[in-house]
This record gives sequence, C-alpha cells and structure tokens, in this order.
Amino acid sequence: MDTDEIAPPPRAGDPVALVGTQDLDPFSVAELDARVAALEAEIRRVRHHQDRAVNHRAIADTLFKR
Repeated sequence: MDTDEIAPPPRAGDPVALVGTQDLDPFSVAELDARVAALEAEIRRVRHHQDRAVNHRAIADTLFKR
C-alpha cells in the first residue's frame, strides 16, 4: 500500500469527520433531503473560496513574475 493513500487522522472536533460518522438511521427522508441540500451548499461555498484563493495566488505570481 502506498503511504500517500493513508489519510491523516482527523483533527479533534473536525466537523467533517463528525458528519461522516453520524448515524443516519434516525433521520426522516425530509431531514436527509435537507441535510444533502445543506452539504451541497457548503461544497459550493468551499469551492468558491478555493477558486478565490487560486485566483489570488495567480495574480500574486503575475505581479511578482514567478
């Protein structure tokens, strides 16, 4: 097994790790639909932030001729 395939252990209190381990059995279909919508919205928010960070880096690299 390649060591790159081993994920680091989650940080204490990491919300993503908590979401990934939560028991879904008690949730109704409506609650699961709401959860999926909330997670999709969070994915969009993170990707938007990531795009801004990449663009910021590209502008800085251009400015400083890297």
